[in-house]
Amino acid sequence: MALSSMTGFARGQGVAGTYAWNWEIKSVNAKGLDLRFRLPGGWDAIEVPARARAAEKLSRGTVYANLTVTRQGVQPAVKINEPVLAAVLSTLKGLSGKVDAAPPSLDGILSLKGVIEVSDADEREEEHRAAETAIIAGFDQALAALTAMRRAEGDVIGRLLSARLNEIAGLAARAETAPGRKPEAIKARLAEQVANLLSASERFDSDRLHQEAILIAAKADIREELDRLAAHVAQAKKLLADGAAVGRKLDFLAQELHRESNTLTAKANDLELTNVGLELKSVVEQFREQVQNLE
Repeated sequence: MALSSMTGFARGQGVAGTYAWNWEIKSVNAKGLDLRFRLPGGWDAIEVPARARAAEKLSRGTVYANLTVTRQGVQPAVKINEPVLAAVLSTLKGLSGKVDAAPPSLDGILSLKGVIEVSDADEREEEHRAAETAIIAGFDQALAALTAMRRAEGDVIGRLLSARLNEIAGLAARAETAPGRKPEAIKARLAEQVANLLSASERFDSDRLHQEAILIAAKADIREELDRLAAHVAQAKKLLADGAAVGRKLDFLAQELHRESNTLTAKANDLELTNVGLELKSVVEQFREQVQNLE
C-alpha cells in the first residue's frame, strides 16, 4: 500500500433538486484521528454516515469537514407573526397620550424585529432525503480527492525518507572506518594515558591504569551502536516499502536512531568520528521531522 501524509485539502459541490451543496475538507497532522464536522441546521443526519466513511479511509490526522447548503429557485415565504404584532399594537395603544410623538407608521411597525418572518417555502420530506443522499455521495468524492492528495504527498515524503536512510547508512560506514577505531590508534592513546599517569605521580597506580585502559577501550568500541543503526535503517526501509499507515512505527525508529547517534557522538575519540556523529545527528533529525507528516 502507498504511503500517505496527514495533510491535504479537497472540495466538492453539486446540486440535488432545489438544494446546492458544497463540501470543504482539510486535514493536518495529529497523533490520532480527529474528525470535526461543521454542518448547517437541519442536516445533522449526514454526520454519522460521513464520519463512518472518513474513519474507513483515514487512520491519522485532524480532519475538518465543512458543509454549506442553499436552496435555489425557491420563492421566500413571508409571514406575519400574529402574537408579536398583537403585543406591539397593545403596547403602542397603552403609550398613546403618554408620549408626545407622531403615530407609528405601518412600515415602522413591520420593521420591528419578530413581526415579519421570512423563510424558504416549505420543503418536501422526500426532496430533503434525496438531497441528503446526494450530499453523502459528494462527501465520498471529496474524501477520495483528499486521500489522493495525501498519498501523492506521502510518495514525496517516502522518497525523502529513503534518501535520509541512505545518508545514515553512509555515515555509519564512515564511522566504521574512522581512524580512531583502529587498534594502533587505541594503543597510542593508551600509551599517552599511561605516560600522563606516570608523570602525574611518582607512585605507579596499577588500578588507575587499569581503569583508564577500560575507559579508552569502551569509548573506542562503537560496534553496538553501528549494529543498531544498521538494524534500524533496515527496518525503516522495510516499513517504507510495505507502505500503509506506518507513521507511528517510523516515529519510534526515528527516536531510536536519535539515541544511537547521540551515543556514538559521545564516544567519539577522534575528529573524524566526531564529525560523523554530528552529521549523523543532523540527518536523523531531518528524518524525524519528515516522519511527523506521515499517516
